[in-house]
Amino acid sequence: MLLNVSILNLSKVVFEGQAGRIIVTGEEGVFEILPFHKRILSRLITGSVIVDEQSFPIRRGIIKADQNTVTIILEER
Repeated sequence: MLLNVSILNLSKVVFEGQAGRIIVTGEEGVFEILPFHKRILSRLITGSVIVDEQSFPIRRGIIKADQNTVTIILEER
């Protein structure tokens, strides 16, 4: 099972596809989203969004994960 991932900024789709894992930096620290992750909505702080082996540097953003669908809206660095 894979995650359906959409990463957007204010003007375009940065990434859209499937992934086995996502690593992000939230206000409480770094955390990982895997398939079947519990529903979550979190603010993101400066760092990187890592989707499998791809890295996207961000200034801040928000992540929502629900039923193996992950949406990230970010402001790029």
